[in-house]
Amino acid sequence: MTAAAAKKKLVIYLVCEPETPELAAAAVAGGADMIELGIPFSDPLAEGPVIREASARALARGMRTRACLDVIARTHELIAGTPLVPMTYAAILEAYGYERFAAESAAAGASSPIIVDLPVEVHPELKRVQLIAPTSTDERIRVAAERTAGWLYVVTLTGTTGTRDQVSDRLSALVERTRGIAPPGLPLYAGFGISTPDHAREVASVADGIAVGSRAVQIAEQGSDALRDYVASLRAAVDAAAAHTPA
Repeated sequence: MTAAAAKKKLVIYLVCEPETPELAAAAVAGGADMIELGIPFSDPLAEGPVIREASARALARGMRTRACLDVIARTHELIAGTPLVPMTYAAILEAYGYERFAAESAAAGASSPIIVDLPVEVHPELKRVQLIAPTSTDERIRVAAERTAGWLYVVTLTGTTGTRDQVSDRLSALVERTRGIAPPGLPLYAGFGISTPDHAREVASVADGIAVGSRAVQIAEQGSDALRDYVASLRAAVDAAAAHTPA
């Protein structure tokens, strides 16, 4: 594998449920570099039908914040070398407590979270992965890039998560614009609407990594073996794109 290939990351999203640690381990076995662990929320504004339904199922099974942190801890025990990124909403942390969540998630083995609907200026003391979208102004991109934790989440489209037939035609321009604004070397991982190996290859040819959510959640319902094989197909596509991307 070339140096360029090694830079392309594959991020897989799963909703926190009792089976999630084993599913996360299967995703890593398939080639995932990072796992996003969604804390289910009753009103997930950024999510499409697949993740909304998975969140509703998890809530019905009693998956509240403390139980999700236990899932994160068990996942960390299985795949201790893999970054685990909690993904949640501000309302959950308002109820649970921002400082409490930060402390307990770190103790569970998580890295900095993604808080989908928390503006960058609010609770700046909570280090987190920031998001930008095609509608973001240059100034918003600059602030998000300066304050993000480790990498910047590039939302490929306006709207909610979900499987789609094709990659947004606005992504390349957004990535190019962001590279011109962000600190040099800041990794840009793109997500929303990526579901097939062809999508993965296309997006990885312009971004530093990809994040796959809705389709991974769908496949996970078929079990660990199916998820591992699906992730392996994405891994191959990402590596193929990296091999043809100039270092």
